[in-house]
Amino acid sequence: MRHTEAALRSASHSLPVLLTLFVSLTGKIAQLTLYLSPITQANPPYKNSGDTMNVMVFFAHPDDETMLCGGTLALLSTLGVQLHYLCATRGEGGELGEPPICTREELGRVRSAELACAVEQLGGNNLTFLGFTDPQPDAEGFLHPFAENPDEVVSKLQAHFQRIKPQALLTHGSNGEYGHPAHTLCHQAATELIRQLGNKAPLLYTFQAAFDGHPRPRLCNRDDPADFILNFPHEIVQRKTAAALCHRTQHALFVRNRSQEVGRQLSVPEVIIATESLHRAYPSERPPQDDLASLLLKSGCVRRA
Repeated sequence: MRHTEAALRSASHSLPVLLTLFVSLTGKIAQLTLYLSPITQANPPYKNSGDTMNVMVFFAHPDDETMLCGGTLALLSTLGVQLHYLCATRGEGGELGEPPICTREELGRVRSAELACAVEQLGGNNLTFLGFTDPQPDAEGFLHPFAENPDEVVSKLQAHFQRIKPQALLTHGSNGEYGHPAHTLCHQAATELIRQLGNKAPLLYTFQAAFDGHPRPRLCNRDDPADFILNFPHEIVQRKTAAALCHRTQHALFVRNRSQEVGRQLSVPEVIIATESLHRAYPSERPPQDDLASLLLKSGCVRRA
């Protein structure tokens, strides 16, 4: 228990008074919503002065929001976009840290606090956990989805769509990035939600889209060609790095593969990439011409692929 309490204290040090973290230290959480104060920056060169957009970000596990699209989210927050984070699980099946930061039983609660910390660094208006449980890898190391089929997920997404009324939905790509079944499930559920909403559907964008020169080919969704490539300035990369540092239980995971590739032990800041990419899955017309595309292009950090 002391590990959990320490993690919550550590996360709360970086959060404003406005954030109240409703994390039970003894019971399971069916759904958790946190309301956060947006991070603002004094007169950045890419600040948007137009109408506010609502964007719903849907992902499988704590840390996906940072390592897969953290720069995009930090940029959108700085542009004045209202970001609503929906995390399917609390990452109960993930790594514990090296050395372990908490017990297996505490991990979901600790990672909930880590994600709250990361969202505060990236910028966001609220964070909701949908209440699914993240399964551990099996004895052979195979990963598993958090639900049997997309319909279980779509019903929960529908309720939050009605609450948030987003103009755009941002989620995992069609290949699940590196093939993670939980990521693929999120994409399938989001796609089905769009189908069910018909002419009321928001824009659907996916992250880690494929393009020549992608800095981490293992992470890109090979079947999702990039529509936009985002190259972030130093201050956005700093915010992405700060968010990654919040996920203390996953630091060893973040650096493991890249450290092996270069032949030396890397730190978390050394593996943060300053380039990300987006694919518009709905509508399918090319090139994308919509409010989110216009906002991104005006930032000066984004170009069409």
